[in-house]
Amino acid sequence: MPNTKLYNMKGETVGEVTLSDAVFAAEVNKSALHSVVTAYLANQRQGTQSALTRSEVSGGGKKPWRQKGTGRARQGSTRAPQWTHGGIVFAPKPRDYGFKVNKKVKAAAVKSALSEKVNENSIYVIDEINVPEYKTKTVVGMLEALGVNGKAIIVTAAADKKVYVSAKNIEGVVTSTAGTLNVYELMNHTALVISKDAVAKLEEVYA
Repeated sequence: MPNTKLYNMKGETVGEVTLSDAVFAAEVNKSALHSVVTAYLANQRQGTQSALTRSEVSGGGKKPWRQKGTGRARQGSTRAPQWTHGGIVFAPKPRDYGFKVNKKVKAAAVKSALSEKVNENSIYVIDEINVPEYKTKTVVGMLEALGVNGKAIIVTAAADKKVYVSAKNIEGVVTSTAGTLNVYELMNHTALVISKDAVAKLEEVYA
C-alpha cells in the first residue's frame, strides 16, 4: 500500500497516511481516461448552433428569370445556396453531443487519475481543511505552505461553502467534493490537495 505524508494547513508534516492499493495504486487505464474525458467534454457542448436551409429561408418563391434564352445559367430560386442570402447546405441544427460512459469505466478512470497523482507525487493529504471565515488569504496560505504552485484541485469530504468561496478567486484553483470528483479536473490540475476524510470516502466508494 502506498504511504504519503499527512500535512496540516500550515504545511507541517503531522504524520503519515496509508492509501488503498485499489484506489491509489491501480493500474493506469489510459483507454478509460480517454473515454471519460471525451464524454465529459462532449457533454459540456451546448449544441445550440443553428442555420437555415434553403427551404427555411424567407423568399425565393419566384423563379428569378426564364429558363432559356437569357444567356445566363438556369436558376429556380434566389434562396439556393449559391446565392447571397441563400440557404446553407447541410445547415447545423441544435443537437445533443453528449454520450454516456459505463459506470465501471468511470470508476476505472477515477482510480487511474488518482493513482497517476500518487505516481507523480502531486497528492497532498491534509488532516483537516478548515476555513473558519470567507477568506481567500487562508486558502492561498495553505497552498503556499504546501509548496503548491500552478493549477490545483482541493477536495473535501462534503460540500463546504467557505472553502469554495475562499478558493474561487484563485487563478487555476478549483474545489470539489469526494462525491462529485471529476476526472477531467483531476487530469487538468497539477496538484491534488485532499482532506483525510475525503480520502476515506473515496476508498469507501471505489475500493
